[in-house]
Amino acid sequence: MKRRNFIKKTTLSGIALATIPCFTFAQNIISSEELMGKGNPKLFGTDYKLRKEAYLAFQNMKATALKEGVRIQIVSSYRSFNHQKHIWERKYKRYINQGLSAEKSIQKIIEYSTVPGTSRHHWGTDIDIIDANVHAPKHVLREENFHRDGSYIYLKKWMDAHANSFGFYLVYTADLNRKGFKYEPWHYSYKPLSQNYLKSYKKVNIQEMLQKEKLLGNDYFSTSFINKYRNENILDINPELL
Repeated sequence: MKRRNFIKKTTLSGIALATIPCFTFAQNIISSEELMGKGNPKLFGTDYKLRKEAYLAFQNMKATALKEGVRIQIVSSYRSFNHQKHIWERKYKRYINQGLSAEKSIQKIIEYSTVPGTSRHHWGTDIDIIDANVHAPKHVLREENFHRDGSYIYLKKWMDAHANSFGFYLVYTADLNRKGFKYEPWHYSYKPLSQNYLKSYKKVNIQEMLQKEKLLGNDYFSTSFINKYRNENILDINPELL
């Protein structure tokens, strides 16, 4: 399929609206343990894992995009608490070894990565994506790959035009007034589930949870740090997802 034909907004939006599964949050009660990536949720997929509703919606979106020459590939989906902890500790040790203080190491990590127990990827609703139809750059999840002459510019344009119709919304937008995590043009969330999960997550006592975990850098998780992290990194997101 030629690239010049890939945006057919009216037709594809109609298909998307017709294929989004209709589920209610009442059918998907999520416990505090699962909200923090410590539960045992029922997930679907092989190379990636999502909750059923998000999985079915993604399959519909992927099939539709493929007809237009865009092969959406998930490179990250569900992550357990321990998976996120591994990412956290690896980055923390790297920055400490580079000579950064503990405080600066934490600030460096939370430019893009979450504190374990606070990741949206714990919910099985969020995905990081690339276009498998093009040659992958050395580092796939970089902002420049999704803009100008980047490898994933066609994926970005397709998602901008159609993702919302399938229930997927960009989480960390390019809004210059937004704080917290930096812009991530690859990170999408399945709103019909994640919006309600976020409402439940707001009730989690993050500071109490983190004190129990004894993560590397835990001594710097002060009340002021947690409040700022909660307001900026967790809640200062695409307002469509709030």
